[in-house]
Amino acid sequence: MPQKKKGGRRTGRRRAFEVLYGLTFAPVETMDDVRRLFKMTPERNEELEQNPDGNRSEFAWTLVSGVWSNTESIDETVTKFSQHWKIKRIARVELTILRLALYEMLHVDDVPLKVAINEAIELAKRFGDDNSKNFINGILDAVAKAIENGELRVR
Repeated sequence: MPQKKKGGRRTGRRRAFEVLYGLTFAPVETMDDVRRLFKMTPERNEELEQNPDGNRSEFAWTLVSGVWSNTESIDETVTKFSQHWKIKRIARVELTILRLALYEMLHVDDVPLKVAINEAIELAKRFGDDNSKNFINGILDAVAKAIENGELRVR
């Protein structure tokens, strides 16, 4: 059975994660600085082979610029739903994944909540430790329930 090609959005999310994770080590002041860092983060050859016609860069840039522009409000959501975890105590990998997923959940119309959560869990499996996926799933599931109940405004 042939291997299923991964979609452009998955590889776009991975690239966005890598850029945003890099920004946790070298914060920038302007969107121009963010764009420069984004352009310096190359797409991987395996991503190009799996999805040569995808629009990964456009989607990845939408995520990076959206997360960067909304970090303060996203972090408030993380703090609200992480139960006794301050932002500074959350590991950079997990925080970056949470920011990315919450941006999609709260600001991207065409990404279902479950997709955003599942993609975040996949990133956690790849880049986090053994507990990352459970920690991230717990927070994102609570946010999804709040959105579905109308307790949290979206988009």
